[in-house]
Amino acid sequence: MTDSCLPECGVARFLTLLNGPWATLIVRELLHGPHRFTELREALPGISPHTLTSRLRQFERHGIVTRTTYAEIPPRVVYELTPLGEGLSDVLEVMGAWAMTVPDPGADVTV
Repeated sequence: MTDSCLPECGVARFLTLLNGPWATLIVRELLHGPHRFTELREALPGISPHTLTSRLRQFERHGIVTRTTYAEIPPRVVYELTPLGEGLSDVLEVMGAWAMTVPDPGADVTV
């Protein structure tokens, strides 16, 4: 499925736009405010530059993130959530709260 053809179903559309674990984690970091590319990479250990670039470009195409380039030496690029992207805050909060209700099978359970 390409970015230009989003599903009609809201859940499928959400999963298409935030595909993979990195997408959600990038949004989580940007909810704290604007970040430079290197700041995002440092906040997300294990993400490849290619994956980060790909997700940020997809977010930019869909109006979730803005990319601002400052004409400085060296050039500075800052990524920031748009109001549409900031709307994901409630979604991530609910996802996180739900996830914390799932028992950890590795935790010591006393009866």
